Amino acid sequence: MSLNKSMHPRNRYKDKPPDFAYLASKYPDFEKHVHTNLAGRAMLNFKEPEAVRALTCTLLKEDFGLTIDIPLERLIPTVPLRLNYIHWVEDLIGGQGELRRGIDIGTGASCIYPLLGASMNGWHYLATEVDDICFDYATRNVEQNRLSDLIKVVKVPQKTLLMDALKEDLGVVYDFCMCNPPFFANQLEAKGVNSRNSRRPPPSSVNTGGVTEIMAEGGELEFVKRIIHDSLQLKTRLRWYSCMLGKKCSLAPLKEELRKQGVPKVTHTEFCQGRTMRWALAWSFYGDVTVPSPPSKKRKLEKSRKPLSFLLLKPTVKELQSQASLIGCPSNARPVDAVTTWLEKTLTDLKVLHKRVPCGRKEQSLFLTAVENTWIHVRQRRRDRGRHLRELPRAAPGGTTTGQGPHIEERGAQEEADMESPTSTTVAVTLPQSPGAVQHFLFKCLLNIKAEEQDVAVEIHWVEGLNKDLMNQLCTYLKNTLLRVVVQPLGT
Repeated sequence: MSLNKSMHPRNRYKDKPPDFAYLASKYPDFEKHVHTNLAGRAMLNFKEPEAVRALTCTLLKEDFGLTIDIPLERLIPTVPLRLNYIHWVEDLIGGQGELRRGIDIGTGASCIYPLLGASMNGWHYLATEVDDICFDYATRNVEQNRLSDLIKVVKVPQKTLLMDALKEDLGVVYDFCMCNPPFFANQLEAKGVNSRNSRRPPPSSVNTGGVTEIMAEGGELEFVKRIIHDSLQLKTRLRWYSCMLGKKCSLAPLKEELRKQGVPKVTHTEFCQGRTMRWALAWSFYGDVTVPSPPSKKRKLEKSRKPLSFLLLKPTVKELQSQASLIGCPSNARPVDAVTTWLEKTLTDLKVLHKRVPCGRKEQSLFLTAVENTWIHVRQRRRDRGRHLRELPRAAPGGTTTGQGPHIEERGAQEEADMESPTSTTVAVTLPQSPGAVQHFLFKCLLNIKAEEQDVAVEIHWVEGLNKDLMNQLCTYLKNTLLRVVVQPLGT
């Protein structure tokens, strides 16, 4: 279960996946599907529908006290993934213990969402179903768990989503709707033909489900668009509308559809279980609802951004100190100050805006703003200009010239001087003195230079910009330039 760390934080299986060995010892019907591998670990063959069904029924019995029956020819839900959706709905509606009313569009034979929501939180459900077999099984599953007072399963005509289901009880406002729509448009797509990236590994579990459960005209995209259009008429009859998605590529066009329709509140999330990823979309016409941030965005904000860094060892630092006086740094400067001065010279040559900012006593900090990329292919540009100079006509012996000799010598001297600058092939621009005053830039970063015993560490922290790869390239260029100074001192 490689994606379990990305499951909903309240999911009971996040840090404690099912113990197959324990479950097999307790439930004989599950035991016959469990085998032991060479390492002595209890395993389950997820390619076998009977094994998947046995696991789902066993987990619902063991962890939720629910008893269900599911036919093999209908969709067999995985419990951890469905539990993710339930917990996300809890986040949307803001509570687990209060009286809530929800709708499950296409509840399936298992009726798993209403059974989990009712048994865990006491939610009231209207569960709709178009398939006769699924309707019969769902009704029996609700009855045998004695939850008929909380869950009402209704048979609806084909293609019915929300409008027809809510013709009755016009005064009732539902807190949410849930839907696990048919993901595929046709049989080929359901088998992964032309819909699955060839680089991805094959599915680890069997794909079960009836035609109405896994396929619909236009696939999940058109199915969810129909729910969106129903919601535009129902609006505040539901506080939250939501749908699960089987393809990430469906998320952007559906969000764009909601934006075009002027829906004020929209959010999405990810559901992770094993090697399976699902996405969910939710929207609301209420202005007072709290919109949870997407977990992927939260993870990016919470994740510590490790800086780029390189270490200059003691011998390198000493050599940089010994040459620091050549660029205006005192001969007795601290190692950190000498390295900082060399970095400032290099940044000035590159026309990267920089200024010193307050920091600790034993370190130096520079705030950088890169306006143009002047550090890529510097060596190649120098070679090209050197080759160009060698190909220029030269003055004839004895002071006579061929053509415009004096001008050529003058131009050659100027180009040799230009070769000292790595920015000579870039267009000259007038740059403001302060990095903070720049409106258009490639990126901004903070450069920290600090002593580590007798060595000096250089760290580059990303602040903002277009592309972190450019900052990586600049970091490599700065390191190589300092090492080049040691190998080829100035004036040699």
